[in-house]
Amino acid sequence: MPVVELSYTRLQKLVGKVTKKQISDSLPFLGLDIESENKDLVRIEYSPNRPDYSTDFGIALGLQGLLGIKTGIIKLNIKKSNKYLISVKSGISKIRPFVTGIVAKNGVVDDKTIKQLITMQEDLHFGIGRKRKKSSIGIHDLDKIQFPLVYTTTDRNHKFIPLNSEKEITISEILSTTEVGKDYGFLLGQSSQVPIIFDKHQNTVSFPPIINAAITTVTTKTQNLFVEVTGLNKDDAEDMLSVVATILQTAGFTLESVNISGMKNSSPKLESKKISVTSSLINQTLGLCISPSKIISSLKKSRLDAISKGTNIICTIPSYRFDIFGPMDLVEEVALGYGIHNLEPTLSPSQTIGNTNPVSIQLKSLDQTMIGLGYLEALNSSLTSKRVLYDMTNRIPSKIISILDSKSQEHTILRDSILPGLLENLSRNIHESYPQKMFETGTIFQYGDPISEKINFSGISAHKDANFTEIKSILQSALKIGFRIKIETKTATNPIFEDGHCATVILNGKTIGVIGKINSKIIENYKIRIPITAFEVSLSDSIL
Repeated sequence: MPVVELSYTRLQKLVGKVTKKQISDSLPFLGLDIESENKDLVRIEYSPNRPDYSTDFGIALGLQGLLGIKTGIIKLNIKKSNKYLISVKSGISKIRPFVTGIVAKNGVVDDKTIKQLITMQEDLHFGIGRKRKKSSIGIHDLDKIQFPLVYTTTDRNHKFIPLNSEKEITISEILSTTEVGKDYGFLLGQSSQVPIIFDKHQNTVSFPPIINAAITTVTTKTQNLFVEVTGLNKDDAEDMLSVVATILQTAGFTLESVNISGMKNSSPKLESKKISVTSSLINQTLGLCISPSKIISSLKKSRLDAISKGTNIICTIPSYRFDIFGPMDLVEEVALGYGIHNLEPTLSPSQTIGNTNPVSIQLKSLDQTMIGLGYLEALNSSLTSKRVLYDMTNRIPSKIISILDSKSQEHTILRDSILPGLLENLSRNIHESYPQKMFETGTIFQYGDPISEKINFSGISAHKDANFTEIKSILQSALKIGFRIKIETKTATNPIFEDGHCATVILNGKTIGVIGKINSKIIENYKIRIPITAFEVSLSDSIL
């Protein structure tokens, strides 16, 4: 969790007429954890989904609402301007295609403000920027830049003086010799062309997502700022910009728009959105019975706006609150505005006493048996990739269960088998000595309406003498000790296993799984140089 260091004295000035104790007592009810205190300084841990809390300006806004000093939405007042233009060239489209920005004027930039801005910048990079991969920020001294700007590409021999340096060096040297270049240069891959922002006179302003030019360094003499955000996705870039714009406005800057054109780019709107929630959902979830007017006042204390319309509460969400997706998020905001300390706990009306699920007891017994047989337990995610599940194992997908809006570009499929994951484990352990023996019991998913979940059990053994007889004896022993059942096998074929070294696993006349020696071509796919035997059976249908 990210941590920000604050001054109580500075917070008091930002919040208004409050005492240090009021601030200290209120911070936890904003969802913030006090990590440590040392006289006037306090270190606060905040959730990454609230990047506006990365500075004392953002936390002051939250405290003002919670304490009733200032409530309601923080509206961004952005003056339209035609003075600031960024033109996007076509060469950038396949590297880092999107750029957005804003101008902030007539602010006071003292040492503490600079420190807060740097903290916010790095926390945004680490959080929603995904270590600068998805989006990154450059904060510049506006008065050192001549507009219009051009967002384009250049080769790695291009020279400029980077931030915190006095020497002009090439981009290749920046990537190979500077700390920031070594840390983030991999984001640019091996391309000979890299992103660059030039000003009107071809002076370098920024080399995103790596480093700014020294000429635009922000100092205590800076009064006007230019903020640029580049990224792989327009929405992510604008989300990041909305946080920065809100904090800068709160810090006393006046905002002006930046016009952006070219290659699917457009000027940022940073507009609020509306979400509807019912009073009944809020009251039922929180165990309350409060009126719509009380719900609205609670939402305003969370720095949102709301109106009552029939049985619904229509809530206005500022652009920087992109952590709010739907009605249940608004329930949480009502709880914070109402005051978590005002929620009275009640005993559950249920008279039942919790017990361990019998299935869990059986699976634990099976796990202990396999460990006793010399196998190491693996724990793989149910979310995997097409490469692992099908391509590497020569399996033909019938009906793939894909995840909508997955946060991972690779792991987008729910597994229908455990064995491919164990093969992937082996491929990552080729530097370790053999034998290597692993097992896993876990959930697999089967296509249907609805999608069904089942528990499978799989084991894998890799060593020079691995054979069918050995792996069959392991499966028989595990099921006999764990469940007191006896299985049979019948010769079969399966794309994962070698012909003539594969069999179905049968229990009471019903096929429950497959066992055999892994196909040599699959072993080659994983770059493993040793025989492998394995099994996978379903526990849900006939055993558990």
